[in-house]
Amino acid sequence: MAATITGNLKQLVLGYSDIHPFSKVNISDRASVQELLKTLLDPLKPHFSPLKARVRVPGGTAVRFDNTAAEIEGICRPMWALGSLLAGGGTYDGTEWWIQGLKSGTDPESPEYWGDPRDNDQRMVEMCPLGFTLAVAPVFWKSLSDKEKGNVEVWLGNSINAKNMPNTNWLWFRVFANLGLKKNGGKYSQERIEQDIIHLNSFFRGEGWSNDGPEGIWQQDYYSGSFAIQFLQLLYAKLAGEEDPAKATEFKKRAQDYALDFVHYFDEEGRATPFGRSVGYRFAMSSFWGALAYADVELPAPLTWGIVKGILLRNLRWWQTQEQIWGPTGTLTVGYCFPNMYMAENYNSPQSPMWACLAFICLAVPENHPFWTSEEEPYPTALLEKTKALKHPGHIISYLGGHRMILSSGQACSYPMKGTHAKYGSFAYSSAYGYSVPTGCFTLEQYALASQLGLSDDGGEVWKTRRLCNEAIIELHENKPVLKSIWQPFPDVKIKTYLIPPVEDSPNWHLRIHKIEAGREVMTADGSFAICNERIPDGRYLDLYDANTNQGTLPKIIGNYDLNTPEGGSPGPDGAFAVSKGAVGITSLESDSQRVAMLVNADPNSNIIESRTIIPTLQHTIRKGDTVWYVTGIFAKPSGQNVQPQTYLDGWEHRPAIPAWIAEEIYAS
Repeated sequence: MAATITGNLKQLVLGYSDIHPFSKVNISDRASVQELLKTLLDPLKPHFSPLKARVRVPGGTAVRFDNTAAEIEGICRPMWALGSLLAGGGTYDGTEWWIQGLKSGTDPESPEYWGDPRDNDQRMVEMCPLGFTLAVAPVFWKSLSDKEKGNVEVWLGNSINAKNMPNTNWLWFRVFANLGLKKNGGKYSQERIEQDIIHLNSFFRGEGWSNDGPEGIWQQDYYSGSFAIQFLQLLYAKLAGEEDPAKATEFKKRAQDYALDFVHYFDEEGRATPFGRSVGYRFAMSSFWGALAYADVELPAPLTWGIVKGILLRNLRWWQTQEQIWGPTGTLTVGYCFPNMYMAENYNSPQSPMWACLAFICLAVPENHPFWTSEEEPYPTALLEKTKALKHPGHIISYLGGHRMILSSGQACSYPMKGTHAKYGSFAYSSAYGYSVPTGCFTLEQYALASQLGLSDDGGEVWKTRRLCNEAIIELHENKPVLKSIWQPFPDVKIKTYLIPPVEDSPNWHLRIHKIEAGREVMTADGSFAICNERIPDGRYLDLYDANTNQGTLPKIIGNYDLNTPEGGSPGPDGAFAVSKGAVGITSLESDSQRVAMLVNADPNSNIIESRTIIPTLQHTIRKGDTVWYVTGIFAKPSGQNVQPQTYLDGWEHRPAIPAWIAEEIYAS
């Protein structure tokens, strides 16, 4: 690891085999998390503008808003962490730069003025961490002259109180802009705070869950929790609780309910389960747990502060193992486990990933709080149900099979979103395998249909998958939860899909049943999870499966996918599998199956966890006017510390039983 001198600054430079300082911290206590934070803030210093009002890290890619707003992200988003550090009594030697940046950025006479906010302006988002920092770190306000305080009052709160904002979690950002001013005796609008919270409360759906939007929208992703709504409700309860005890009490109650569901989105290794948009904010996914402590929420059983502490710290430790998330100067990149623009939203600038700093709200928690004084406890697997239905997000969670798996139906993003069908419409999401997004719109390699059913009416060039559901509900069959959805990829093609979670007898299998009524001829492609397509030790693509090395595929990978080469396919009931970092596979279980099992060599960087992946897939062509039933078994056994490679395929030959109720429905039709 090298360091170059820029002025009086040492700039981190990561070379071929260098390890980021973030990965070297032994995370164990509050002081170690403070140290961890500084490894994120220090690499930003060489990227500050001359007057310190903007930060521009390497990347250069554009977003839907202007570059100035993107560079405002660069200085404001780290304030989530810096403000938390200062609020908890910590110090940072670069704090003065952020103070100077606030002065320059809000001064309309400065060449680095941030600009007047317009309706629906990205600047509104960045006002939230700035308002929070003003509220909890008095050094910022106290460092301002009267004129500078006036500039901040005008820019931060009063410039947007009459502006239009998206009808989403953004309304919380205006609340915090005003709250930051209120806490310092500045000019603010209490009326706007009250009105926005009343409207935000209309998003509430019950048992802790809120939609990220109004009635008619079903979008309950990480913005419902760690990224925005739950997180900011808890910060409001802490900062405004004395003068607004009713809302504080209500928000804490919602957090208690939500915690009992949200715990299911993490696994024993510390991984969160990627679902929905903006997962490129990485360890922000675990920020809710620190916010619980910050707001002094009384934990509901079976949660303890040792359990909560463990969930957060293990998540940070897991991210320490992801060495490809950094740019050459040590700043976070756009992506998930590696830089990846295919998964990026149109609002992800090179500075956007610093929303991850939400995770450091735990540093605002006093050192004598039980969050910090309790011994860290393991993930409470033994205390939780093996299968759990969550009605509000439309999810069924499974603890079987060595990973956290979410079966999902019904949610959809309410506006155009790149890869929206993959981020919300996939059938299953995994803490081990993530999800895959399309890299283009030509053939299966580019669509990368992991945990999706694709249909094509043009011979396999363009594929349509589940995005919107006409109906999506959780049903009980034989006292077990099942997801049912009805969807139409084409106006004259109707599909009913059942998603059935694993059972103890076949813990690595879940079932996916489709009834397809085809008003036109369509090709179908039913995909398993995507898995790493690299062999040990040389990183080349997987060969035909070798039981001696415990890696490879069956059938063989033929180019990309080729239904006309015998070695590249096998009968659907025989299935297809791939073994590398664990094993995934797929098989057809319907009687007289006509489907063919094969492997899609997905485009590089289509998956968010592994940059090279293979997707075992079942293919078939349905004639116009036919109605068919597909009964698909999906196998998944991830690698892990206590999982021996020779056991990866254990259970593959033991196919799951088809429940009697679905067999009866198929027979009756």
